[in-house]
Parts: sequence; structure tokens; C-alpha cells
Amino acid sequence: MMRFLLVLVMLAGTAGAVVAYGDPDRIARASNKVSHMFRAQIASPAPAVQIQRGQGGEFALRAKINGVAAPMVIDTGATSVVLTWETAKAIGLPLEMLEYDVDLETAGGHTKAARLTLDRLSVGHLVEKSVPALVVQRGQMKTNLLGMSFLDRLESWGVRADKLMLTGYPELPDRRALR
Repeated sequence: MMRFLLVLVMLAGTAGAVVAYGDPDRIARASNKVSHMFRAQIASPAPAVQIQRGQGGEFALRAKINGVAAPMVIDTGATSVVLTWETAKAIGLPLEMLEYDVDLETAGGHTKAARLTLDRLSVGHLVEKSVPALVVQRGQMKTNLLGMSFLDRLESWGVRADKLMLTGYPELPDRRALR
């Protein structure tokens, strides 16, 4: 879908150049820019990460939250990324300012959590910014969960055999390179 929209925009841009300029040299330059954009889009494939299934059946990984490494488990049943209080403290999140007003059902039972937004969450080469997350109260969970507030931002994710494949969106070409 993204490539289709990109091609459509490039065709519209070229058509606009033909109508607006009428000058063959300008049209050729516009065409070259469009071709360069298209080649740059094709040349940069979508980043992908493979995660091997663990012995317990889970997909565990080390993510970076605001630049700090943290162990996480993929949980497609979790609406949000959920961090333990201990991880949130290690990352330097402002725990004293949080309001634990979100009811949350976990594998261990009912608890309260606080809403916040993570500046940056990365798994391998996949990077998402401003990711909604929850933090549970101290001692309420042992594992950080990589839930749907991160997974929904990806182009795709799926399990095949014992591997989970996470695929992000391709990087857009640097506009400065096109000038």
C-alpha cells in the first residue's frame, strides 16, 4: 500500500511538472528526481527482526527503552507495552509523578498501572517513538511485556515455525539528498 501511494505521488508530481513548466529541461530534472526517489525507496527494504521461540514457548528479547536495554516478552494479548516498576526505575522514568489509576488484569491477577509515553522503543533495527505504555506498581509483575501498542505500529508480524518475524516500515528517502 505504501509503495502504491508513493508511485501515485510521484506520477502526480511528474504530471504537475509537465503542466506547470512545459520546459523540457525542467521536466527532465523533475523526472530524474522522481526516479531517484523511487530507486531510493526500492533500495531501502523494510527493517525486520527475527526472534527465536524460547524453551518455555515464549518469544523473549532485549529491547531498548529510551536507550536502556530491558528484557521483554512478546504478548499479543496485552493491549499495551507494560513495564515493571523496577524496569521503569532503571530507565529513569518519573515514577513519583505517575498515577496508578488504570485497572489491569495480569497472569497474576488484578493490579493497578500508570499510563505514560516512552520516548523511544527499539527492538533490533525497529524503532518506534512516542509509544504508549503502562507501568505496574512495585512487585506486581516480573516480566516486561511488549504488547500491541508497539506491535500495531509495525507493517507486519507473524509466527512461522519457531520464529517470530517483526517487520517495520521502510525508511523514507532523505529529502535533502534529492535537492
